[in-house]
Amino acid sequence: MDDRQLMENMLLLEKGACDLLLHGTVESCSPDVNHAFNCSLNASLQMQGQIYEKMQEKGWYPTQQVEMQKMAAVKQKFQG
Repeated sequence: MDDRQLMENMLLLEKGACDLLLHGTVESCSPDVNHAFNCSLNASLQMQGQIYEKMQEKGWYPTQQVEMQKMAAVKQKFQG
């Protein structure tokens, strides 16, 4: 397993953790439990962002530039 595969796995696992923590935050039964889940969610989101940034720096997670026309069409579709 190379570094790229390790980072992809880390990102996938962190996204899964974010998903679980989000559900825990939404479904929590008390303010204290909500706060605990919310703090953990924020920390996990920060970690996910850091992994994503590192992968982008290495060229392992390329993004595409979207034309303004396409963005405007999607925006109009969901506004109407």
